[in-house]
Amino acid sequence: MVSLGHYQPSRLVTNQELSASLGTSDEWISERIGVRTRRIAAADESVADMASAAAAKALSESGFEAASIDLVVVATCTALDRMPNVAARVAERIGITAPGVFDLNAACSGFSTALATADHAIRAGASSRAIVIGVDKMSDFLDWQDRSSAVIFGDGAGAAVVEAAPAGTPAGIGPVVWGSDPAGADRITMAADRPDGAQPLFRQEGQAVFRWATTALAPVALLACQRAGVAPAQLGGIVTHQANLRIINSIAGKIGATDAVLATDLVESGNTSAASIPLALSKLVEQRRIAAGAPVLLFGFGAGLSYAGQVVGCP
Repeated sequence: MVSLGHYQPSRLVTNQELSASLGTSDEWISERIGVRTRRIAAADESVADMASAAAAKALSESGFEAASIDLVVVATCTALDRMPNVAARVAERIGITAPGVFDLNAACSGFSTALATADHAIRAGASSRAIVIGVDKMSDFLDWQDRSSAVIFGDGAGAAVVEAAPAGTPAGIGPVVWGSDPAGADRITMAADRPDGAQPLFRQEGQAVFRWATTALAPVALLACQRAGVAPAQLGGIVTHQANLRIINSIAGKIGATDAVLATDLVESGNTSAASIPLALSKLVEQRRIAAGAPVLLFGFGAGLSYAGQVVGCP
């Protein structure tokens, strides 16, 4: 992983603003979820707009020419158009010529899934340098009268430039641990083709998802460390999907990573779905809170009920 970039919309929405219409309070939202503010995209600001901004920043930080990128992978669950895919639009906007382009949908575990897919492509010789993007515009799919979901989410994008490690040097992206509990897939949904013709809306069984995340996922995160040959105590950072502050703290506490910097971007950005991991990591790197080269656990989880994680060297 060579460089990172992120993008967030300009509109800041506070808990106080939402409380006025949802019959809740800043205290309730902060204590139950951990969110204090979130960024909401404008009506005419698309998933492709945000993805392109984050990708352009990551590319600029890398120092590489756009023509050197041969693969663009976008993780998203909120693209409105079926085609062309978001990856093709990103490539065109930032001047990448003739790359492989595809989107994938693994919801909140999307970025780690996309990063692993690009890593596999590079290891197999199908790519030499890629841009991997996580982006979602959840505001398009929320019921803004439902306090159980409207207070959780924000919009944004994060991107990483990834290339083959020089010969004879250790890989900077560890083996992925991914999987799912498909029996619980319907606990988080964003169904299409509603009978009334209205926009699909996000729904989740919050308590069931919370129990799954706090009981089933820490062993998976620990396995990602083990496969990378990194003890939790050696981690320089932990960047989980930014779903809920209690979930984040539970996973970190259970794997015993006592000295790692723990990403809590949820507080200021909300849950940005596939964008949450690269967005949070990009900010930590920008703030120089994690040393270059330090091992960082990335761990996504969410709808599906899917999960994916790996240890990476911090850019």
